[in-house]
Amino acid sequence: MVDSLTKENSITVSTPKTEQDRILAAIDIGTNSIHMVVVQIDPVLPSFTIIAREKETVRLGDRDPKTGELTPEAMGRSLAALQRCQELAKSCNAEQIVAVATSAMREAPNGRTFLKQIESELGLFVNLISGQEEARRIYLGVLSGMEFNNQPHAIIDIGGGSTELILGDSQEPRYLSSTKIGAVRLTAEFITTDPISHSELPYLQAYIRGMLERPVEELLAHLQPGEELRLVGTSGTIETLATMHAREKLGTVPNTLNGYQISRKDLKEMVKRLASMSCAERGAIPGMSDRRSEIIVAGALILVEAMTMLGVECLMIGERALREGVIVDWMLTHGLIEDRLRYQGSVRERSVLKISQKYQVNSEYSQRVANLALSLFNQTKGHLHHWDCEEREMLWAAAILHNCGLYVNHSAHHKHSYYLIRHAELLGFVEAEIEIIANLARYHRGNTPKKKHESFSNLSSKKHRQLVCQLSALLRLAVALDRRQIGAIAKVQCDYRPNEKELNLHLFPAKPDDDCVLELWSLNYKKGVFEEEFCVKLVATLESVPVTVG
Repeated sequence: MVDSLTKENSITVSTPKTEQDRILAAIDIGTNSIHMVVVQIDPVLPSFTIIAREKETVRLGDRDPKTGELTPEAMGRSLAALQRCQELAKSCNAEQIVAVATSAMREAPNGRTFLKQIESELGLFVNLISGQEEARRIYLGVLSGMEFNNQPHAIIDIGGGSTELILGDSQEPRYLSSTKIGAVRLTAEFITTDPISHSELPYLQAYIRGMLERPVEELLAHLQPGEELRLVGTSGTIETLATMHAREKLGTVPNTLNGYQISRKDLKEMVKRLASMSCAERGAIPGMSDRRSEIIVAGALILVEAMTMLGVECLMIGERALREGVIVDWMLTHGLIEDRLRYQGSVRERSVLKISQKYQVNSEYSQRVANLALSLFNQTKGHLHHWDCEEREMLWAAAILHNCGLYVNHSAHHKHSYYLIRHAELLGFVEAEIEIIANLARYHRGNTPKKKHESFSNLSSKKHRQLVCQLSALLRLAVALDRRQIGAIAKVQCDYRPNEKELNLHLFPAKPDDDCVLELWSLNYKKGVFEEEFCVKLVATLESVPVTVG
């Protein structure tokens, strides 16, 4: 999120002839599965919301072992799945379907013939993309749902027929690669025993290392001296492993896996266990489909070997990838995003603004409250608290969304705000951060945080509970300072006196004849929570010099 939340820092867009939301479908025809997402695009922000998904395991990668061609059975399954995707897209009123095909179609001698058959029978044009182009769009998709904060991140996407390795830092990708190792391909070519034998396993590991050696070396060569590498993983294989890990470690699967982390040590133990099981035993694992159980060992081995060779100890899950990248690319080529890097660097801000629009939040009011809250945060930092940029960003998000519960009902709307935020698709934030934002909004009024409250008890650590207690107290003051929701207080100046343990607030009115009685009353009424939390006395003074709002 940008530091200053002024109009100058808003996202630059080309306003189309109509400002109506547009609906687009994106299909990814992979080696293992056909996936589709249908999204609603807001051309003003710009952003998109996924409104429908479709997935079918078609196994195009099960090619004829002698000729390497796509089999009639696999092509038949694919045609049927694509027709269902078309019907779903039509029912959602999609204006266009953008379809791409990857590894299996690229390599099969009859792949292009099949593409022509799809167009002839279904009227669906499918773009055949190279491995590099696939990697580029994966990068765009990951960035549409995750902040990199200009820090180098490697992305690994393990498909059925290929694995993409990408290096980027929020801007142009530094390195893109596609290697012909995938979960379906390796299972078909190297695994003949069930469970995999002690002779086949090390041979497969050695083959993976040999195939990854060059792309890993080239990726690492694009790092600058002293840069720390982080790793993001996408794809069905990785999401399945994350789901298993969450069930084992947390006893439940988070609402979103975006940002979920797994250590390399844990992954190695999971791979060892999976490799010792038969396919039927793996299929009995909760959340593991029969088709996934057949290829999970090969896919998991690719991941562990890549992490070892890259020298990273932790993997972070990214839920968006190629399909979402296809959407972003379409938006770029249709002039809905003028500044590509700006789009990639403001995932969180756009997501928060999208949710605020969805729940019809008064944007001018919420922005004023956010500005007041951030001003208080900045001026008290180092004196009353030591929170930093990440916490500041969560305070901003909570301030923008604190009143979204009015969409449900005015009565106890702060509680409605909690669950609306908690279950919204706040992209770029991990599960714990969403919980914090929801709690901050929950406690902008009403009772103070208490352990008996379910929402507060959901916070994962003592640090997070302290964060909510302190920043919600700041948010209460900001809300009080715009009690009439007219921007009566244009500026706040803090004067902290440590010897007296006193914080003086100098309030500058927007109009010279406004005595701001209601704001002063509201501030006096709500300051007790702040005083108790920070152990200071709060003294507010209305200054006689007005400040122009602008």
